[in-house]
Amino acid sequence: MEFIKTEIEGVYIIEPKVFNDARGYFFEAWKKAEFEEHIGKVDFIQDNESKSSYGVLRGLHYQKGSYSQAKLVRVIKGKVLDVAVDLRKSSPTFGHYVMVELSDENKRQFFIPRCFAHGFLVLSDEAIFTYKVDNIYAPQEEAGIRWNDPDLGIQWPIDLDAVQTSEKDLKQPFLRDAEVFD
Repeated sequence: MEFIKTEIEGVYIIEPKVFNDARGYFFEAWKKAEFEEHIGKVDFIQDNESKSSYGVLRGLHYQKGSYSQAKLVRVIKGKVLDVAVDLRKSSPTFGHYVMVELSDENKRQFFIPRCFAHGFLVLSDEAIFTYKVDNIYAPQEEAGIRWNDPDLGIQWPIDLDAVQTSEKDLKQPFLRDAEVFD
């Protein structure tokens, strides 16, 4: 696997070594020792999966305080544009984001550390998205930032009228009004 540092400290794109032949392909999706060597120790405790159709935008979500979650995300069918936003107020990259295309073709993974908001936009007819988390889901600590916050300036590559999102995500605060991390 290749671990690619991004412009934001702690956020990585991971490209597996894929072995293709006439039967199909094989790759190691996650290998604890190699992950810890490049990124550090993360104790993943749960795997989650979602299915969405074209134009669905999920996010930008995070959990507050001690319930913050690190995530290792990937797409097993389709294509998404995945985004991580730095919510560490003391960070020089506070409010900045990293965007990466994840697909069943490129087999890339995206590691998002704790204290980041996360979201993705589906670019294919359908996408199956899977991710590991290192902390439990705590509904009372759930939070979010508006996906179209002009201060973030995220360049979503589709007509914004085509975006499908939840009522909850439409009502999220802008970053300037959100509860963030010190």
